[in-house]
Amino acid sequence: MAEIQRSETISGVVIVEPQIFQDPRGFFAETWRQEWLPESRPMIQSNRADRSKGTLVGLHYHLNQADYWYVSHGVAQVVLHDLRQGSPTQGSTLSFNLGSLDQSKQKGVYIPPGVAHGFAAITDITITYLVDRYYDPQDELGVAWNDPEIGAVWEVDEPVLSVRDQSNPLVENMENHLKPNYQEDR
Repeated sequence: MAEIQRSETISGVVIVEPQIFQDPRGFFAETWRQEWLPESRPMIQSNRADRSKGTLVGLHYHLNQADYWYVSHGVAQVVLHDLRQGSPTQGSTLSFNLGSLDQSKQKGVYIPPGVAHGFAAITDITITYLVDRYYDPQDELGVAWNDPEIGAVWEVDEPVLSVRDQSNPLVENMENHLKPNYQEDR
């Protein structure tokens, strides 16, 4: 059975350690089950990204969409920051690694709406992410990956960033209508 751990640092974030089944053929793991987070909306779309070592993606956030990330190949440093106004953990930042060079140590993470999220590829990686809303460009928002208010200590030197991620605003410069509000049980 998977081990489900609710974050004490950021409300609503859940880290999942799936049960790994290994034999001489390799390994098997269930990477997602809706019953692990019965209070969440069903995941309706799955995406995959392959990123090269040194790539940094984010920090992105959504007003309406939750994500579930799983790194199936390689190691990624994940940084989460609670942007939600009224959240008991507003302003908190959490950093940890997903994926592993040791296949017996796997994790996934559920990220609720309003929590900024990004990752740095420590090695070449494959990341899959499930979402509970179909792609909506109006809900693709971001804040600066290197915002001193967030205080992320990234584990990559000279990160490779998209044009979008190079131009995301600082938290203090976010437009008021784009600031997320805290809502429990999403």
